[in-house]
This record gives sequence, structure tokens and C-alpha cells, in this order.
Amino acid sequence: MAGRTPTTDRRKQGSHLEPPRPDAAVTPVSGASEVAAFLEQAKSLKSAAKRTQTSGRLIFALDATMSRQPTWDQACHIQAEMFREADKVAGLEIKLVYFRGFGECKSSRWFSHGDEMAKAMSRIDCQGGRTQIRKVLASGLKEARAEKVSAIVYVGDCMEEDVDQLCARAGELGLLGVPMFLFQEGRDPVAEQAFREIARLTNGAYGSFDAGAARQLAELLKAVAVYASGGRDALVALEKRGDAGARLLIEQMK
Repeated sequence: MAGRTPTTDRRKQGSHLEPPRPDAAVTPVSGASEVAAFLEQAKSLKSAAKRTQTSGRLIFALDATMSRQPTWDQACHIQAEMFREADKVAGLEIKLVYFRGFGECKSSRWFSHGDEMAKAMSRIDCQGGRTQIRKVLASGLKEARAEKVSAIVYVGDCMEEDVDQLCARAGELGLLGVPMFLFQEGRDPVAEQAFREIARLTNGAYGSFDAGAARQLAELLKAVAVYASGGRDALVALEKRGDAGARLLIEQMK
């Protein structure tokens, strides 16, 4: 016993160990592709959770030509009230679309907080130019074909385009189930005729307000936000509380 070497002892001790099975599962080390796939899945789950928390998507479009400067300044404050009222129902995401200058028409990302959208709007200056409502409608169609859009709001004071072309695109929005709510500042008869027809084709509504009537516009936009978040039932509930904006929309919508 005393003559055995340490090496012999280690071999004897090792003989009692169970050898590894050839088919034993081996956990691989994650490579870059596995990590990327995991992160992408996590991102998708986060996006799905966000969509569950918000029940509506609203496109808020504005004429940002020079004549719109007073209303643009008001809208920066008014849109915050839209978010607050929508949050009472189920939440809302809003995308800002605006046109100005020579052929410029831009759209923002989707906002879920009013203060974020207010900051984005505060960085935009109105510039002289002609109306580009056709681009607003095209943007709405693109978004609606990708994912459901609850409604489109448009605020402007004039119309300088081919009304038949506008109505053709409005008809497409109507087929996709996207109502447009058009609010006109002032009383330009050409704009009123076009706005009313677009509202009819999309099963939306038309309203007008006087220059500087921030309270009047706020009530109309608040009613649209409630509709976009909770549908017609939520709009009816708001109207029963005596809301004038909700009453106007219900009277026009079929």
C-alpha cells in the first residue's frame, strides 16, 4: 500500500466517476446573432405592450402657411388638452403632419405624451406658401394601410388645390374607415365646400371657428380625441355631459 505512487491513486479515484454521456445536452454560448434576435423580440414585446395601453391613433394635420400663425400658436397649447381628455378614456397616440413654404410637408413620429408634441410644435415656424392638403391625405392613407388610424384632424383656412383630386383620396380614406374632422378658421367659401365634401366622403365632420377662438377649437379637438380613443360610445357619453363639440360631431356623423 505504501509503495503506490500519487499518480496511481488519482487514477483509481477517477475510476469511480461516471463518464459523460455522449448525448448529454450542452448549452451553447450565445453568439451575436442570438443576442440580436433576443433584443429584437424584446423590442417587439415592448411595442405590443405600448399598443395595448393606447387604444387610438390620431393624425393631427395643420396648415402652417403664414396665415395660420395665430392658430398654430394656440394649437401648441390646445393639443395638450386633447391628450388629457383622451387619457380619461383609454389613451391616444398622435402624429403631427404639417405643410408650409414651397412644397414642404413633414410628419413627426407618434407621440404618446402631450408635452412631447408641444415641444415639437414649438420648434416650427409658419412660412408663406400654398396649401398641400393632398399630401396630408396621402400621409393618412400610408399610415392607415400600415396600421389602423382612428381619425384624422385637419385645421386650415383655405384650399388652393384641385378639389376632385382631394376627394378621390378622401374616398380611399373612407373605404379604409378613417374619418376626417376638418376645422376651418374663417369663412372662405371655396375651402368650406371642399372641407365639407371631404368630411362627407370619410364619414367625418366639418366645423368652423373664428380667429382667436381658442376655446371653441379646443372643444372640437377634445371631442375628436375622445372619439379616437373610445369610439362613438365615448363620444355619446361626452355629449351627454353637455359638451358642445361632441354634439356638433354627432350631428354630422352617420
